[in-house]
Amino acid sequence: MNVPDKTADLPELKNRARRVFEYSAAKIVSLNKTWKASAGAPVFTVAGKYTSRGWTEWTHGFQFGSALLQYDATGDEQFLQMGRKGTHAAMPKHLSHRGVHDHGFNIVSTYGNLLRLIREGRLGAAEEEARACEVSLKVSGAIQASRWTNLPDGLGYIYSFNGPHSLFADTIRSLRSLAVAHRLGQVLMDEGDREVNLFHRLLVHAETTGRYNVYFGRGRDAYDVRGRVAHESIFNVNDGSYRCPSTQQGYSPFTTWTRALAWILLGYAEELELLATMPDREFPPGQRKKSVLKRFEEIALAVADYYLSESPSDGIPYWDTGAPGLVNLGDYRSKPADPFNDWEPVDSSAAAIAAQGFLRLGSYLKTRGDRKKGELYGRMGLAIANVLFAEPYLSTDPRHQGLILHSVYHRPNGWDYVPKGSRIPRGESSMWGDYHARELALMILRMGEGPEYRFWGGS
Repeated sequence: MNVPDKTADLPELKNRARRVFEYSAAKIVSLNKTWKASAGAPVFTVAGKYTSRGWTEWTHGFQFGSALLQYDATGDEQFLQMGRKGTHAAMPKHLSHRGVHDHGFNIVSTYGNLLRLIREGRLGAAEEEARACEVSLKVSGAIQASRWTNLPDGLGYIYSFNGPHSLFADTIRSLRSLAVAHRLGQVLMDEGDREVNLFHRLLVHAETTGRYNVYFGRGRDAYDVRGRVAHESIFNVNDGSYRCPSTQQGYSPFTTWTRALAWILLGYAEELELLATMPDREFPPGQRKKSVLKRFEEIALAVADYYLSESPSDGIPYWDTGAPGLVNLGDYRSKPADPFNDWEPVDSSAAAIAAQGFLRLGSYLKTRGDRKKGELYGRMGLAIANVLFAEPYLSTDPRHQGLILHSVYHRPNGWDYVPKGSRIPRGESSMWGDYHARELALMILRMGEGPEYRFWGGS
């Protein structure tokens, strides 16, 4: 990626962010009118219409969370009502869902956004609703933390829906549920009334992910490149030994699925922001806050630099850094991504997630005194947003229910829609891509105006 020499014009970028919400409004209304609750959760579009497909209803929270973000950005009451109604009607079953690793996506995007808006004074006198949201977030965080595999040497992880042997990179962003619940005073009650500290469990999961899903160029295997990410790590649950890297949605275990890379970048960046606010006494015995911050910084910097080195010049990545068709695109890193090529799809959703990660990492580094790197990553985040918030990525067609085009869900399974005349998926949207684009736009709109957008804002 070519990093701009100067920061993007923030007033102009805010205008683009407002334009995102202008187009977003009709798309949320359209989905709300046409979607049938019996279909479960909308996941991605096919020929411009949202459809349901996947392993679990992990995108349900993005549906109603998007309406809440729309209200946050515009003040339009109809979206508050959509978000509220959808959250209280559809999300309670997800609170106690023990079969997924997605509580940070589903619950923090809904109950978390509602609580944040209440605490910011945006919803008037709503103490009863605030208490209901707090209880919901507490339960969710504890349930998520209970889905746990212990490893030797004090390590462990929240296991994926694949089972106890599986650690996903994605789950780093689901740690938000543990963080919010902890800040609200919740613990996980285990056998024999043993109290499990949710913040400590968050730290253990993050260290395990950093150790096994992220590479640092230290000769771990023949494909060990600093910042490379494995989507999945596999363990022998009988003795806790690490077995191999794996992937569900990437090209291979030894290449990097770029959405996994983006999840890691954003997950560690926002946890760094959180950790910086935590007093020393909150950290486990024998762990100093300074050393934990240093470790999280090491991980975040590695993946940020890898994203920079492997992405096209405009910061919109192709779906996997080792996708076999990339060889036909020549020096694709030195030019803007081409979503209309005939060889490999781009993934705009990875860009939307990563852009927020760059902005948060840049902001954090500046507060820690590293202004040079902080400004570098900040410029990267704004530059990616500048591209996403315009065509051909911003969907301006009112007939299309998606907001950000050229997102990819599951390339190996062939789930993504390939339009007539194309050899690859293109022109479609995803709930996570649209939600994170709205989060990114809201974050930019709040820069220098009002409270910063933080996931723990209500706790």
